[in-house]
Amino acid sequence: MNQAANPSTETLDRSAARAPAARVATPSAREIDATLNARLRELKTAQLHESFDKQGSFLYLEDFLPRDYTERLIDAVHAVTPAVNRNYLPGHKQGGSVSRHAIDKLAPFIADLYRSEALIKWLETISGDKLQLSPADDPHAYALYFYTRPGDHIGWHYDTSYYEGRRYTMLLGVIDDSSCRLDYELHTHNPEVPDEPGSVQYPPGALVFFDGDKLRHRITPLKANEMRVSLTFEYVTNPNMRPWQRFISNMKDSIAYFGFGQVFRRKAGKNGSV
Repeated sequence: MNQAANPSTETLDRSAARAPAARVATPSAREIDATLNARLRELKTAQLHESFDKQGSFLYLEDFLPRDYTERLIDAVHAVTPAVNRNYLPGHKQGGSVSRHAIDKLAPFIADLYRSEALIKWLETISGDKLQLSPADDPHAYALYFYTRPGDHIGWHYDTSYYEGRRYTMLLGVIDDSSCRLDYELHTHNPEVPDEPGSVQYPPGALVFFDGDKLRHRITPLKANEMRVSLTFEYVTNPNMRPWQRFISNMKDSIAYFGFGQVFRRKAGKNGSV
């Protein structure tokens, strides 16, 4: 079940009180790469790659994104709020989503950050895979997820790849005035290694990076007077998808995330009639 609706006024007002004023200038691709390269040089990338492998393609960093960029993402949350699509799947999922198509119009900084060569090269080093951008018609390429009403959550799942190759998920914390946690289980597909449970409450600027087909995970339910917004980037190793898999992916996105209008109207209007 989907319905277009904005997050609660109260929770957004509380967040807006802490958010910086909206910025006029958006950094160029070169400026984004320079900023990220400066931050990435501070990290022990070789050790992080080893940790990623040891944990079965999973990495958590509590302090990743430069503070100024986290503030820009908070600005983006307020810019895209009118486009939030509420969704509800009994027993599995409740919350709000904004797809890359709305983000392209309302918060282009996110799209520029997603395409950063510096970021992609670093993620390739961490994963050991050659990564590509998700296709232009994939609404999940980059998306914002809103938890703004009591009970908003998502149950245990994998970020199943319908592409012919692997799909990697990168999560960034944006707003977290909540008790929600990312619970996860490592090594669930490796019979030689015992399952390893874990849980993090990733704050604004934190990073979670994993192979979507390997990490079983969930977001615990939101409580009253709380709010949480996170950003996801999806990168693939092969952008091809078979027609039947495309149909399944489109239906999942329509029902569980962005609504039929956002998914299918966008596809019908790729030649200019969006």
